Amino acid sequence: MRWIIIVLSLMVFPVTGFAQSGDEVIKKSQDAFFYPGKDFKARVMMKLIGKGGQERIRELTMLRKNYGEAGGEQKIFMYFFQPTDVKDMTFMVYKYPARDDDRWLFVPAINMVRRIAAQDKSSSFAGSDFTYEDVSGRDIQDDAHAVTKEEAFNNRDCYVIKSTPKAGDMNYDYKLSWIDKGNYLPLKEEYYNKKGELDRLYTSDEIKEVKGFPTITKRTMKNHQSGHTTEVKYLSVDYNIDIDDSLFSERYLRQPLKKWTE
Repeated sequence: MRWIIIVLSLMVFPVTGFAQSGDEVIKKSQDAFFYPGKDFKARVMMKLIGKGGQERIRELTMLRKNYGEAGGEQKIFMYFFQPTDVKDMTFMVYKYPARDDDRWLFVPAINMVRRIAAQDKSSSFAGSDFTYEDVSGRDIQDDAHAVTKEEAFNNRDCYVIKSTPKAGDMNYDYKLSWIDKGNYLPLKEEYYNKKGELDRLYTSDEIKEVKGFPTITKRTMKNHQSGHTTEVKYLSVDYNIDIDDSLFSERYLRQPLKKWTE
């Protein structure tokens, strides 16, 4: 009788073997990756590397400001310095929890602000191997998250999370993420297509502590289908600098404040 009770209890309350659920780990990871500090500024060098090794460089300033608690509303602004074909281009995001974000792109060559449609969130950002959604983050509830195992990556203990889109409108079938158990930053992500092939591979190549916040200062995204790679490095980074709310407006998409972009 005792064994019957034990078996029945396991059926009702299954033992997963993991201290946290996939949703809990991903929530902490997004908070650590996208929301540290009240606001944030970085000078960014983006290197686009072709299959044959040819390189193109993009340099930009990225600014972010949080509104409310981690995981809540957020605004992002980017200004491109070089090369000449993207100089003075700007990008802005109004990020909302549990609904589609608003995204705008100002293209100086045609002097036009273009709204990025919600269905374009998985498109390439500025010709890189990162998508618009990679830049601003994906809503947790859009995927089903499960802890598949725990293992070490680069000598750091990690949770390995499988994230499967609930809707079929993504350009990948599922993603595996290696989340650091200590700081909850994503150390590696593997994106698999609907054929079960590795499509894209993300790695965090350098992590530094800035004002008490563990910060990924160098990262790489490689497209295994095209052979193209994008490397992103922070040349400088700072937190809690009191960014003006007025910066995040269509007016400053066309004429950004030098105070914040330089």
